[in-house]
Amino acid sequence: MLDTGTAPAPETAPAADEDQNQSSKHARRFGLPIATALVMGNIIGGGIFLLPASVAPYGTISLVAFGVLTVGAIALALVFGRLAKRHPQTGGPYVYAREAFGDFAGFLAAWSYWITSWVSNAALAVAAVGYLNVLLPIHGSTFWTIVAALACQWLPALANLAGTRYVGAVQLVSTVLKFAPLVLVAIGGLFFFDADNLGPFQADGGSPVGAISASAAILLFSYLGVESASMSAGEVRDPERNVGRATVLGTALAALVYLLCTVSVFGTVAHDKLVNSTAPMTDSVNVMFGGTWGGTAVAIAAVVSILGALNGWTLLSAQAPYAPAKDGLFPAAFARKKRGVPTFGVLVGVALASLLTIYNYTAGSEGVFESLVLITTFTATVPYLLATAAQIYFLLSGQGHRVNKGRLARDMTLALVAFGFSMWLVGGAGYAAVYQGVIFLFVGVLVYAWMAARKRSRSSPRSSSPRGD
Repeated sequence: MLDTGTAPAPETAPAADEDQNQSSKHARRFGLPIATALVMGNIIGGGIFLLPASVAPYGTISLVAFGVLTVGAIALALVFGRLAKRHPQTGGPYVYAREAFGDFAGFLAAWSYWITSWVSNAALAVAAVGYLNVLLPIHGSTFWTIVAALACQWLPALANLAGTRYVGAVQLVSTVLKFAPLVLVAIGGLFFFDADNLGPFQADGGSPVGAISASAAILLFSYLGVESASMSAGEVRDPERNVGRATVLGTALAALVYLLCTVSVFGTVAHDKLVNSTAPMTDSVNVMFGGTWGGTAVAIAAVVSILGALNGWTLLSAQAPYAPAKDGLFPAAFARKKRGVPTFGVLVGVALASLLTIYNYTAGSEGVFESLVLITTFTATVPYLLATAAQIYFLLSGQGHRVNKGRLARDMTLALVAFGFSMWLVGGAGYAAVYQGVIFLFVGVLVYAWMAARKRSRSSPRSSSPRGD
């Protein structure tokens, strides 16, 4: 419940104490390995299984885009690590933006990230069903396709409702399981590498800068999730140290997996075949070991990977409104925890994602759904921009308790690189996605006006009548 400025009624105190005891019992369950797995699991979802074929039309120059994106993502990860060390609370970008620029900036960061999280969950569930169809042919029935997609969303939600210790266990297991086939392709493919399969360095015939930008636009969504550990900092043990380490380590390892898998697929699958491939990892495994068993193996790995990502993103969809709800900027229900998890946030997030999924399948609106996915690329960059701007503000404002003067130049360089990277993400989302994303933000402005008014009315002393002058 939000603080209304009055003491709680006696009969509500035991419930509050019980809630607090439960929260302390189940909180801070994430050590460095699980926090790192959370970052990696949220960055590496289902996209890795399609990325090599998606960027193949641009040629091997797309590997340059990988490099640029990786540098930007790690710079962003380092900035989040610096900020989390000074503000080790659940909420991530919301906490940093609010501390630097006030309630409205903090709300925009939380609101944008919340939209990103549950729309991304709907997209991940649809991707999971695509791979499930390889194992269980269900696409012929709209009903069973919807059932499968909803199951992919609600199973991770149930794991979250069981408590943070189960979220961490599922995340760690799913990350380990999905990395087995990815390592097989990433490392095994190097032994079967054939330079003749690479094709042209630039295949689209345009300018090199245009090819890099175009391939980067496809890869942008795959790097979202670097902020995962900072979003759940309140549930991480020793967050001042572990959040930054997990963020950088998870991002660097995810980038390494992306790069090695793409290089291996480029070198094992002929370019003309890869351009038209719908399962590039399967094609690569089949080249390495022969046979057609690779399709089943990769499908299983993809489902495990996506369910792991859904597990982490479901937690983030609840953590995004948790901190602002405690400050009176989201409805109070989002601030209630059971077993260390904001259960209302989990339920609302999965319900919205479920409705969006049902709409997608029943209305046949694939174009609309894809547009919404692109919007998440834009909405995710809003908290990135605000968080990096907050770091720049802290560095320039000379706040001694937040700035290490010996690292001022280095931290400022990292913050500027991360800010530039975030701006590049906005450009990569495209005009239509930015236009529609701004509409989502304006809806949030209305919600902020409502919540800010309620917060002010609760904090203002009541008077029997207005004073006339």
